[in-house]
Amino acid sequence: QVQLVESGGGQVQAGDSLRLSCSASGLTFSSKAMGWFRQAPGKEREFVAAISSSGGTTYYADSVKGRVTISRDNAKNTVYLQMNSLKPEDTAVYYCAVRRVLGGWYAENYYEYWGQGTQVTVSS
Repeated sequence: QVQLVESGGGQVQAGDSLRLSCSASGLTFSSKAMGWFRQAPGKEREFVAAISSSGGTTYYADSVKGRVTISRDNAKNTVYLQMNSLKPEDTAVYYCAVRRVLGGWYAENYYEYWGQGTQVTVSS
C-alpha cells in the first residue's frame, strides 16, 4: 500500500521560506518520478514541480520558477519542495504525488498516488 505523507507547511509572512517534505512508503521510491501540486481555495489543483526518479531532471510551473526547488533523497524515500520568497498567492494545500510510469509531467492524470496535503498560508 502506497503512502505519501507531507509535512512542513505552516503560516508565514510574505518573503519567508518553507521547506515541504513528502515521505513515501510502500513503493520502490528510487524508481518513481515525483511531483508537487497545490490547490488554492476555490481553484483547481495545479502543477508546481516534478523530479525524475534519479533527481537529474526537474520541471517547474512558470509561476514558481526561480523561487522553488524540488529535490529528493532516495535513501530516505523523501521528496522536498524548498520555497523561497513566498507570496500570498502561494497560499494553498500542497500535495505530493507519484508519477505514472508513462505520460507527461504537468497534468494531474499523469500521477497515480497522492498524499493528504499540507497547508501553506502566506500573509502579506
